Amino acid sequence: MTVRFDGLFDDAALFPPGDAPMAVAVPAHRRLRAQLGDLVGPFVVPAARLDELAEHLGGGEPLGVSLIAAAGDLPAAAARVTAHPGLTLAAVEVPVATDAASAREAVQVLDDVLPPDVPAAVELPRTAARDEVLDVLAGTRYRAKLRTGGVRAALFPSPDELAATLHACVARGLAVKCTAGLHHAVRHTDPGTGFEHHGFLNVLLAASVLASGAPPTVASEWLDETDPGTVATAVRSWPADRAARARAVFTSFGTCSVLEPVDDLVDLGLLPSLERTPA
Repeated sequence: MTVRFDGLFDDAALFPPGDAPMAVAVPAHRRLRAQLGDLVGPFVVPAARLDELAEHLGGGEPLGVSLIAAAGDLPAAAARVTAHPGLTLAAVEVPVATDAASAREAVQVLDDVLPPDVPAAVELPRTAARDEVLDVLAGTRYRAKLRTGGVRAALFPSPDELAATLHACVARGLAVKCTAGLHHAVRHTDPGTGFEHHGFLNVLLAASVLASGAPPTVASEWLDETDPGTVATAVRSWPADRAARARAVFTSFGTCSVLEPVDDLVDLGLLPSLERTPA
């Protein structure tokens, strides 16, 4: 297996539909890190809940967090994380930039606040302003954050829309972080809601073909694929360089249940069983 899934699964247990209480989510994150090691990314937390997080840290190693903060709130929030001995600022996520002006503000604040080794992502709008926001991010060290689902059907972009956005990012040399909706490896219909969910392996395949120069129509076809065998076989066939290019585009996604997507990879034969996954 040439694909490395390290850091793909950011722990968004606090967010819908999981909505785990902080007292449950923090110790669960520590257990996941012990069990799954580098597969697990940082613990995603909004700036407004930093006080609550500090109350539930307990002992152990400092907790790596991906801090969600608006540009105006970021300097103070990042300083609080950096100053806390039980926390490490592992990443930053800026909520949706509605236009070029708000994107420029976000980039300026990130430039002023972040150390060079801390990644950050700015969420894109799903409007006509998408490309002007991407043009601001192009040439910076920051990533685009794409919303791939949520608690309403309208929050799920179609395969064509998502393919077009991924293509717009790849064309500008921008890496991508996704958020919401990617509960499983392969595109599927949720039996409880009836919503069509994107699969995270479908997104990885779309990123791969786009990085290789394919048009958005090809990426859309991969995003629309629902056969697990077809998806798993395609990913399994990649040489190491292609796998690395795909992961360079699709860096991570937030998931309220890290175990669900990891279990999918085990079931598809793309990861060893959890008992044998190194911690």
